[in-house]
Amino acid sequence: MHIHPPYARHAHSDMFMTAPPRTTRGRCSAAVAVPLALGLLLGFQCFGFAPLASLGSVRGASARVHAVRPASKFDTGRLAGGGSNPTARFTVSGGVSGSFQAELYMDQMPITASNFIDLANTGFYNGIHFHRVINNFMLQFGCPYAKDPRSPRAGTGGPNPGTSFEVYGEGTKIQRNPRDGCIPDEFTAKISNEPGTLSMANTGQPNSGGSQFFINTVHNTYLDWFDNASPSKHPVFGKIVSGMDVVQQIEKAGTNSRDNPVEPIKLESLEIV
Repeated sequence: MHIHPPYARHAHSDMFMTAPPRTTRGRCSAAVAVPLALGLLLGFQCFGFAPLASLGSVRGASARVHAVRPASKFDTGRLAGGGSNPTARFTVSGGVSGSFQAELYMDQMPITASNFIDLANTGFYNGIHFHRVINNFMLQFGCPYAKDPRSPRAGTGGPNPGTSFEVYGEGTKIQRNPRDGCIPDEFTAKISNEPGTLSMANTGQPNSGGSQFFINTVHNTYLDWFDNASPSKHPVFGKIVSGMDVVQQIEKAGTNSRDNPVEPIKLESLEIV
């Protein structure tokens, strides 16, 4: 059996990849596909970004870093190794109803977690449906086109190009790629794609992550950015801490030939606490 992980198509290239969780957008795409026994890998990435080693390495028009005041929405002092990371509360309806919560690894993945929090706080994710669900693999989510659960463009969208977000606790601001809205890769913390973890979907190219992510339902080690078993590089930025039973219900949902839930599953709200 050949499983295609969440992929994404680029609107610029109309590229469609069959590997683990990736994104295929007109901007940053993200999709994933699993080959034969293990499956390929999740991951695509945007265009023109150089791999990110640290905030200081982000340069150029594609990813700009500006000094700004520390974030005001959160007590940034708690993020300095205090073990009090923010939590994301997801409420879903439709084919599956319920809620689950995930810890966001702000202390280890500040860029990726801050991008997610910024999108959540602006209501970007509200009303979006899970557009790709594969049992014993993962659940992919976060494409704005998936507000229409049957949209053929689901899996190809991302944040608005050129928008920016603040890196909480770092005193910096990052501008998303002005072409496709992607963010820099954050390959720093070696956190494996274990069951229940939240990981970035991408196009397989450097710096092509945006708004799409996936929830691992099994241990997909070959998707780890530090695992050389495959070319897939999907950094983990959070993990489910409660409501895993709801996630498992979504995983078991009936799907069509495109891995799209037959009975749409919508995110009603996403709250950062």
